Amino acid sequence: MFSQYDDGQQGLVLAVVGGVVALVIALVSGVIGFQRHQPVISVIAAPLAFAAAPMSQPLIPSPATVALSAADVAQAASDLASVKVEQGVVKFYFASGKADLAAGAGEALVDVVKGAKSGRKLLISGFHDTTGNAGRNAALARQRALTVRDALRAAGVAAGQIELQKPVPLADSGSDAEARRVEISIQ
Repeated sequence: MFSQYDDGQQGLVLAVVGGVVALVIALVSGVIGFQRHQPVISVIAAPLAFAAAPMSQPLIPSPATVALSAADVAQAASDLASVKVEQGVVKFYFASGKADLAAGAGEALVDVVKGAKSGRKLLISGFHDTTGNAGRNAALARQRALTVRDALRAAGVAAGQIELQKPVPLADSGSDAEARRVEISIQ
């Protein structure tokens, strides 16, 4: 039969297993929390800052090593979806590899929707860059143009008021964001 000794060992094993599980959960939570609150450190400046720090001081990066460069900020901003209205033309900029409209797209469409409802045609032009797979780029540009068309249709524009142009590759457009756009103009 079973003895009290077996019950004691079983309780001890369960306590150890429970402690290990709790320790793993606490460790994972701590790592996730630590990663969320870590500053981004420049790869170039960080080794210099740490190498120059006296060993008696804690190794905390200075604000200069944590700051992002203007180029880093510009690159991150150019990869976000956005929408602009310039001289009556609505320009939708898309994130790299995405066909999702930016927040505020509906507000930017107000004037072109009014133009379409007054009987004018809307011309949708898509663009893409020349780097990478040309077929994939053209297909993504087409999908982006269709997404814009669908937004116009959802806003009440009749299909006969919308004309889609074949996506155009842009070489040397100045930036990747300029190549990842769809424009709507009133004809």
